[in-house]
Amino acid sequence: MDLELKGKLAVITGGSKGIGLGIARTFAREGANVLVNARDSKALEAAARAISDDFGTTAIPVAADVSTAEGCEAIIKAAAAAGGADIFVSNAGTGSNETVADAPDEKWMDFWNLHVMAAVRLSRGLADQMEARGGGAMLMNASICAVQPLWYEPIYNTTKAALLMFGKCLSSEMIKRNIRVNTVNPGLIRTPDWENTARELRGESWEAYLQEVADEHADIRRFGTVEELADFCVFLCSPRASYSVGSAYHVDGGMLKTV
Repeated sequence: MDLELKGKLAVITGGSKGIGLGIARTFAREGANVLVNARDSKALEAAARAISDDFGTTAIPVAADVSTAEGCEAIIKAAAAAGGADIFVSNAGTGSNETVADAPDEKWMDFWNLHVMAAVRLSRGLADQMEARGGGAMLMNASICAVQPLWYEPIYNTTKAALLMFGKCLSSEMIKRNIRVNTVNPGLIRTPDWENTARELRGESWEAYLQEVADEHADIRRFGTVEELADFCVFLCSPRASYSVGSAYHVDGGMLKTV
């Protein structure tokens, strides 16, 4: 299936590793150019070079902290200099570990800025570029934890739930400008972060630990791959998903226990 993405510019935050890198590589595989963002310039530049080498498309690295207004503005300006964005994937984020009783205000604000305000600022700033190019698509990468929280990360759960609602509100505004907005809520995706956590907890038996987590939480009894999730995300951002507007999709192997 031709996803009709050749020559489009996709902006992906958190694009140097894990899910973000997988999404960027999948866009490039489909012929799109990508603007990838992360804070670690060395890792980001290496990822961008690999994308260009592997797929022959343009990969623009923009090292910036999207939890700040200045970082978001750097991405918006870089996209404009490249001709304007067609697609935006708000992916930058990280997990948390705390209790509500003990977490300081500063930690709440850090996660709010990273998970929510980055999406607000970038979608607002990139929308004009998309509209000038005839429309586009935006995708919020939230989490299953937005609707089915894990007990040890209340800040992550709360900010991802806010991102989910933001995507819905944004969609109603943006569709009038021919920009589709959707949200994806991944479940267990086998990222480097999950693998590192497993190694820290179980040492040489880390893969057995991941299997135990999958057995407990996912009906499919395995982690999803980054590539499986990326394929879904890129399809949602393509013209082939043109009637998908304001929706939230769980890509979770049966982890969600409600309807």
